[in-house]
Parts: sequence; structure tokens; C-alpha cells
Amino acid sequence: MERSLKILLAFLLFFCLLDMPYGYYQLVRFIAMISFSYLAFKSYNRKEELIAFIYGSLVILFQPIFKMSLGRDIWNIVDVIVAVGLIITLLRRPMK
Repeated sequence: MERSLKILLAFLLFFCLLDMPYGYYQLVRFIAMISFSYLAFKSYNRKEELIAFIYGSLVILFQPIFKMSLGRDIWNIVDVIVAVGLIITLLRRPMK
């Protein structure tokens, strides 16, 4: 489940680089918030506190309620860094 969730998130974040309707970005923020919450919970249960903290920070960054207006260019950089980070976590160690 975690593996497919990370792949889905990476694709959604890479698609944010395209010129999409505003509703798409809202949907991605909501999906990212829920997904990163789940990944933080699972990481914390595996006693991976640093990884859980990173995912928790991403929950705060992507949450759609109190939006952080970073500008399109900064958000594109953030999206790419997070998507690449998710892919790296997939390649570094096998998920159970």
C-alpha cells in the first residue's frame, strides 16, 4: 500500500508542473495531506521518528486549509523535490 501510494503521489506532484486547472492543485493538496498523514503514522509505528517527522512536516506544508502562498515557481521546486524524494525512498529500501 505504501509503495503504490508513494508512486501515485510522485505522479500527481510531477503533473503539477503542467498548466492544470486550479481545482487539480486543490485536489493534490488534499490527497497529499491524507497520504503524508498515513505515511507519517506508519513510519512512527515502525519507530522511524525522523521519517515520521518529515512526513508530518509535509502534511503541514500541503494541507489545503491554511494555504502557504509560495508562488508557482517555488511550488514547482517543492513538488519536484518531494516527488524525487518519494521515488528515492522507493529505491533505497523495499517496502513491506
